[in-house]
Amino acid sequence: MTPPGIYAARSPAGAAVLDLATGRWKVLDPIAAGLLDLPTGRREREAAIEEATAHWAATGADPDRVRADLTRVAADLDHLRADRTVHSAPPTPPPAVRFAPTARPTARSRAAAGVGLAAALLLLRILPIRHVVAVARAAARLPGRPARVQDAEAVLAAVLAAGAWWPGRVACLEESLAVHLAAALTGHPVRWVLGARFVPHGAHAWVVADGHVIGQDENDRVWPYLPVLTIGSFEQVAERG
Repeated sequence: MTPPGIYAARSPAGAAVLDLATGRWKVLDPIAAGLLDLPTGRREREAAIEEATAHWAATGADPDRVRADLTRVAADLDHLRADRTVHSAPPTPPPAVRFAPTARPTARSRAAAGVGLAAALLLLRILPIRHVVAVARAAARLPGRPARVQDAEAVLAAVLAAGAWWPGRVACLEESLAVHLAAALTGHPVRWVLGARFVPHGAHAWVVADGHVIGQDENDRVWPYLPVLTIGSFEQVAERG
C-alpha cells in the first residue's frame, strides 16, 4: 500500500504542510518553504543550501545562523517526506466568503444532516485522518450536481441545527465534514477543504460551493487561510493506495 502523501501549499508568507499519515501540520517560513523542493543528491543539496544562505545573508541575516537553520530544517523535512510524494496545491486567488447561512433547511437536508453529522463525529473519533479523507473521497464520487450556494447553505443550516443537540463540541473539522457528507447524500456535492493560516499559526476546515466559502465566522472577513488539500469535484490530486 502506498504511504499517505504530504500535501503542501505555498504563499509569500511561507508554506503550510499537512502530513496525511499523522494529521499533523507544519507551517514553514519563506526560508524553510524553499527547501520543500530540495534536491536529494548531497552536492546538489549543499549547493542549494549555500545559494539560499547567500540570498538571505544579502538581506542582512547572519550567514552562519541561516546555514545552520536551513540544514536543520532540511533534515526535518527529509524525515517528514521519507520517500513519500509531496503534492503541491496550485496558487488560488482569495475566495468569496459567506457567513451565517441565509437559506432555510429542507426536510431532505435535515435528514441528510443528521446522518452526515453522526458519521462525521464517529469517523473523526475512531479513524486516523487518512482514512477519514478516504471516506470523504468516496462520498465525493456519489452522483449529483455540484451544489449552488443556497444548496450548501441549506445543508449547513441543517447541520448546525443537528449539532445544537450534540452534548460535545462540534468544531470546524466535524462541521465541515458533516456538510460535505450530507451534501453528497442530497445529490448536491460541495468541496471539503483542509488548510492553514500563518498569523497566528492555525489549521482550519471548510466547504466550498459555487466558488464561495460557506458559513464562516464574521471575524474572517479578510480570508486568512491557504487551501492545502481539497476533496471534491475539483480535487487536484487523488491519492491511491
